[in-house]
Amino acid sequence: MTRLRSLIALFALLLATPACAQTPPAPAATHDADPALWVVKDKDTTIYLFGTIHVLKPGLSWFDEGVKKAFDSSDQVVLELVMPDAQAMQALVAEKGIAHDGVALTARLPEGKRAAYAKAVTDLGFPANAFDQMEPWFAATNLSLLPLMKLGYNPANGPEQVITKAAADAHKPLIGLETAEQQLGYFDSLSMPAQIAFLDSTVDELPKLSTEMNEMVDDWAQGQPDKLAKLLNDDLDASPEVKQALLVNRNKNWANWITERMKTPGTVFIAVGAGHLAGADSVLVQLDKLHHVKAERVQY
Repeated sequence: MTRLRSLIALFALLLATPACAQTPPAPAATHDADPALWVVKDKDTTIYLFGTIHVLKPGLSWFDEGVKKAFDSSDQVVLELVMPDAQAMQALVAEKGIAHDGVALTARLPEGKRAAYAKAVTDLGFPANAFDQMEPWFAATNLSLLPLMKLGYNPANGPEQVITKAAADAHKPLIGLETAEQQLGYFDSLSMPAQIAFLDSTVDELPKLSTEMNEMVDDWAQGQPDKLAKLLNDDLDASPEVKQALLVNRNKNWANWITERMKTPGTVFIAVGAGHLAGADSVLVQLDKLHHVKAERVQY
């Protein structure tokens, strides 16, 4: 599950980020990025599909050229989810991310994994038992998030926040393909062995976090979905349960949503995690396989 950690962490990162992490960072030198963009269309409906990286360092210029043109031409904007208010989000995290059986997280781990887990937590400046009330999946996402923040990655730079603000400024309707309750529920519904394996993998791979994240962002910025798919999805087969719940089922659901939306005239801009638009089980593949709808890469 080497790179599975990165995929899941990026999926949950926005949900796990505290409000203080949303503060816009200081400006940085700008570098051009040209992420992949696709379109599906018929005679009266056009739907753009844009893959995102939920957290980025400042300085990447991606919301321009073809991406901005597609956004500007759209009547409706769609994200994976529209974040609820802070109080509602806190209640969901307490329900889904906190264990309610009284078993400490450390006690759930195999004895041979406890020392490495404790070191990962204390290396971040916390007591070893700081996450003991969390479900394993939620501890894992936080253990991925905090080092990324130290490396300069921030959800405030992520496409979701940029697109959300742009939609509000342009008075474009904004909706989510899923709710926060659904997304957190996908993690919470994973079996305990799958959650523990996810946490163990996160701890094992923390030393590679910077290298893998930089590689992922480079592939994204250069518009290389095949390389991104290999980085994100190669190891998903090692955990069929996680793959089915967090990738395949959701991609099928979104392909169904897109096909249904094609029945209504208009132009739609959809932005979802880049891992969902890359690889053999992507939304693009599911559109073709399930509905014979073919997406075309937008050249810009």
